[in-house]
Amino acid sequence: MFNLKVVQTPQFNQDFVMKKTFIITTVLAATLGNAFPAFAAEPVGTSWMDSILLSGVVAGGGTLNADDADDNKNFGRLTDDEQGFQLNQVLLTAQRPIDISQKDYDYGFKLQGLYGSDARISRTIGLLEKTAGRNLHQVDITEANVQIHTPWFTDGGFDIKIGKYASPESAETIDASTNFFYSHSYIFNFGDPFYHTGITTTLHLNPMWDLYAGIDTGVNTTLGSNGDNNDSPGFSFGVGLNAGSVTSLLSTHVGPEIADAAVQNGLLPATVDADDTFRALTTLTTVWKVDDRLTLTNDLNWIYDSDIQAGSDANAFGIAQYAAYKIDDVFSVGLRGEVYVDQSGVFVAQFVDNYDFTRAQQGLPLLNSRSVGGGKTTYGMLTAGVNITPDWKNDYLKSVRFRPEVRYDKSFDTRPFNDSSESHQITFGFDAVVTF
Repeated sequence: MFNLKVVQTPQFNQDFVMKKTFIITTVLAATLGNAFPAFAAEPVGTSWMDSILLSGVVAGGGTLNADDADDNKNFGRLTDDEQGFQLNQVLLTAQRPIDISQKDYDYGFKLQGLYGSDARISRTIGLLEKTAGRNLHQVDITEANVQIHTPWFTDGGFDIKIGKYASPESAETIDASTNFFYSHSYIFNFGDPFYHTGITTTLHLNPMWDLYAGIDTGVNTTLGSNGDNNDSPGFSFGVGLNAGSVTSLLSTHVGPEIADAAVQNGLLPATVDADDTFRALTTLTTVWKVDDRLTLTNDLNWIYDSDIQAGSDANAFGIAQYAAYKIDDVFSVGLRGEVYVDQSGVFVAQFVDNYDFTRAQQGLPLLNSRSVGGGKTTYGMLTAGVNITPDWKNDYLKSVRFRPEVRYDKSFDTRPFNDSSESHQITFGFDAVVTF
């Protein structure tokens, strides 16, 4: 739950909320592998130790705002919010993927750490929270979990994941190597969660259908009084479809997400009991691999909270459509369009201080007066980009990819962009993604 000032809309509540939702499995990761250039999983080895994979991603780039805002921020953005260069991430991963095709038990794990400006946003509450103070570049443990494949219930088996893990909801992820564009959608930034801490399960009904269920500490939270913003758990449910060229994932995460501290600090009325509030987040992501060159991806998202708006309910919903076309082994082109309706004006915002995003989730007052919301409005966004992957022969690098893009954002009812003075925003982004 976020405490934000709204510049253009007096009715906007000063409590803004953020990423929410669900708990699921690895289906969307496979889905994204079809949709965009991805860091594909390698075959499981013949022995357990041989199948441990070590990998890395280094991504850095910058965004130029055509209007050069005085607060140096691109409104409505999180990881690419700064104007100028950022070392977004150095992402190091050790993992042993489970083999879900096995008819017996199989065991795996994933341990992933991140250094860079993205850690300001990806961090869960209480975990390495103050290791870098309010610096732009920070440290985070993005995933730390164990995984078990069992032969229970069906021929496809039953999988269990325990620990901290990434939510597969949304067509985009924190890992830059899985995304076509440098910038992120409104749905990814403000409608979906980044990480959960808990237990998530997958039942493989048959080769076409999977069912998901889990229990966790909530959205972007961990264990303990410093790691969770309230005392209630969250629950997730989902169903996945794998129909050859079409894959789809429908998921819902429910539970209280408002921080106890937001009520204690007077950011919400004293009549609100954080543990008795209710938030529901539902996302449907569908990918259609039309042929070897063209992939179409669609994101539908809805978020509801019973008390986030001064003790009253709030809604936001949106749709994002992607098209990615591979010209050859070097060049791919992409187009992304989105409409996001922040009906209550409590979800979309900017965070100027590097610690404000975390404080917003904790229910604490923000540190910079320019950390503001955009008010009750509908946002439109159009992004055009190119992926360039030169054929550089190197024994140590898997790939080097450049991602130039141009993006246009529009608010139809308020003026949140460029120091809260404009209803539109034009940005030019460019980064390099190195995988090894």
